[in-house]
Amino acid sequence: MSTDVLRTADGWWVVLGDRAVPVDTAATTTADLLADRAAVAKAAASGEAGTPVAGLAALSPVTTPCRVVAQMVNYRSHARDSGFTGEIPPAFFRKASGSVSGPTDTIVRPSHVKLLDYEIELGLVIGAPLPVGTAVAERDLPAYVAGLVVTNDVSARDVQLTKTQFYESKSYPTFTPTGPYLTLLEPADFDHLLDLRLKLSVNGELRQDRTLTDMIVRPAQALTLLARFQALDPGDLLLTGTPGGTALKAPPKPVEKIGALLPAAVKWKSFFKSQAKNPRYLDEGDLITATIATPDGRIDLGEQRTPVADANRSSRSAT
Repeated sequence: MSTDVLRTADGWWVVLGDRAVPVDTAATTTADLLADRAAVAKAAASGEAGTPVAGLAALSPVTTPCRVVAQMVNYRSHARDSGFTGEIPPAFFRKASGSVSGPTDTIVRPSHVKLLDYEIELGLVIGAPLPVGTAVAERDLPAYVAGLVVTNDVSARDVQLTKTQFYESKSYPTFTPTGPYLTLLEPADFDHLLDLRLKLSVNGELRQDRTLTDMIVRPAQALTLLARFQALDPGDLLLTGTPGGTALKAPPKPVEKIGALLPAAVKWKSFFKSQAKNPRYLDEGDLITATIATPDGRIDLGEQRTPVADANRSSRSAT
């Protein structure tokens, strides 16, 4: 069975129901912890009464700096929403690890960003070196993937679309909420990955809800494709794409065809005018909840709860 690990300012904890037991380890990074799985197992089997989980302030269980890589358009439902038809070639992009934040930290919208979007994603935490040229079969996943985390690939759509710039639009501080748990997997758990259901709500309204069966490129193939050019190390993070239901959606085909005839400046002005009326984009005061779990609870990555605030308001609150 999987083991849920929580990280706080005081160290690492194994979560056992509504209680948490401290892990006796000197590990300060995720990579260090993965190298000390014996200490995690000892804490899990200790029988200690532990501390109430509700009283612990969780940090991201993925420590930084690390590599943060993401898959683009990797769910069929998201591909439909984005207007893609036919075969979709696998694609990856990088995010700055400075964007990683905790599972209850505020998502801060920069002052120049108007179209702030959400993307729940399953994060794979690498557990062993993945050299360039590695081919990963399904049976090999336990050798390279140590565990899973809930992530949110927060996106500034107006930056992404006008600049065709994924790195900037997805790398602002707080744009990768991660956790609460690092769920460490046993080999048998990998047989249940496709049962994982990703669910994201905004202010209690369900926006995204799909299982991994909706994936286009699944984890083993994704790691193989990524390893053609990118090495990964223990503690690195791969975001595996988001299902449909994001705020951004492709315009209807007739509108798209008309837009293609317009000058670029006019097209973008018209597009952003229409998107400004879309109530699904994130706004100050919104609360995002995100969960990933199997129906039987065998794998449960916990619940992420992240409020949204504007940069100006956030800076005033800090002073």
